[in-house]
Amino acid sequence: MMTNKKGILLETGSNEFEIVEFSIGPVSYGINVAKVREVINPVPITEMPNCHPWVDGVFTLRGRVMPLVNLPRCLGATSTTAAPKVIVSELNSYFVGFLVDEVSRIHRISWTAMEPAPPIANSDMIVGIIKMLDKMVVLLDFEKIVAEINPEMNKKFFDLSTVVPELLEMRKTKTILLAEDSKMLRDLLCNTLHNAGYTNLLITENGQEAWDKLTGMLSDPKPVDHKVNLIITDIEMPQMDGHHLTKRIKEHEKLRHLPVIIFSSLINDEMRLKGKSIGANGQVSKPEIGQLIDLIDKKII
Repeated sequence: MMTNKKGILLETGSNEFEIVEFSIGPVSYGINVAKVREVINPVPITEMPNCHPWVDGVFTLRGRVMPLVNLPRCLGATSTTAAPKVIVSELNSYFVGFLVDEVSRIHRISWTAMEPAPPIANSDMIVGIIKMLDKMVVLLDFEKIVAEINPEMNKKFFDLSTVVPELLEMRKTKTILLAEDSKMLRDLLCNTLHNAGYTNLLITENGQEAWDKLTGMLSDPKPVDHKVNLIITDIEMPQMDGHHLTKRIKEHEKLRHLPVIIFSSLINDEMRLKGKSIGANGQVSKPEIGQLIDLIDKKII
């Protein structure tokens, strides 16, 4: 199904994305095409001692060993098929398989069609809800799921080198605007930036909020860089994604000089080319917080 993925690439910064729709029981879910490497039939697995309860075991695909996450068990749902599929994904350079009931089709969607999940049980595992004509599709936070089964990944958020007091004082004079929709990652990132000395943070939950905050600053006669010195943005976000946000900033006469760093689990060779084409000043793959802070220093210190 995924072999022709390269033929449907989107124009960078269009504020559209593509999802692979899959189902578990009666519920439709989605995963960003950029995270999917292929869809396969189940293969033999090897059970591992003391592994996470969501993980059935590990399997080998093209010489690479990866865990198989039983997504129905993870979501507290009941599988209704005898012929499941496995979605093979790459997240933060970490390969993992997700067992699902059925994989149906690819949809092209505007980020404006996605709304944040309502505050109900387990809503922190949901990126957003996509409203279609005949149904709703739930976009899951696969990074959070992977972080649950592999806590080592998020330890890099706290991997900070020792900093001389003079640099800490310089960092405290700078203001960073952050656009990140995942509460878990937003909290981790804010805490780590604070510990590194970047204590002046303007926090937004998606690209639209960030854009509104930036354009709102333009009504003040003072230059915008008196209020913000740099923007950090995720890519996947409701309402407006990070690529579209970056493109709009770089096309705006009074904002284009502001450095924009894309900090996302989707960063790969293809995404780096896309980010570069719209003027991003840097791109770092989550959760490499040390690289991110070094890059911030280079851009504004």
